[in-house]
Amino acid sequence: QVQLVDSGGGLVQAGGSLRLSCAASGRTFSSYAMGWFRQAPGKEREFVAAISRSGGSTHYADPVKGRFTISRDNAKNTLTLQMNNLKPEDTAVYYCAAAERYSGNLYYTRPGEYDYWGQGTQVTVSS
Repeated sequence: QVQLVDSGGGLVQAGGSLRLSCAASGRTFSSYAMGWFRQAPGKEREFVAAISRSGGSTHYADPVKGRFTISRDNAKNTLTLQMNNLKPEDTAVYYCAAAERYSGNLYYTRPGEYDYWGQGTQVTVSS
C-alpha cells in the first residue's frame, strides 16, 4: 500500500497561485494512477484532476481547465497540482488520491475508484 501526505495549501487572494504537493511513500509510486479532489463545506467531494501512471495522460474538471496543472515525478514519488488564477469558488480542502486498479483506463475521476487518500490541505481564496 501507499501513504500520501498533502501539503502546500494556504490563504491567497483571487487571481493568485498556489502549488500543492503530495508526497508518497510505501509501494512503488508509479504503480498508481493519481488524482486530486476537493471538498468545500457542506458539499460532496468533487474531482479536480487526474494523471496516468506514466504521467503522459491528464484530465481536468471543467471548472479548473486552463487554470490548474497536474503533474507527477515518479523518481521523487511526488504529485503536484499547480493552481493559477484562483477564484473564491476554489476554496476547499484538497486531497490527493491513489488508485491501484487496472481497468483499462489511464486515469479515474470518481472518488470510489481510488484506494488511498492524503489527509487534505486547506485552500482558501479571498475575494
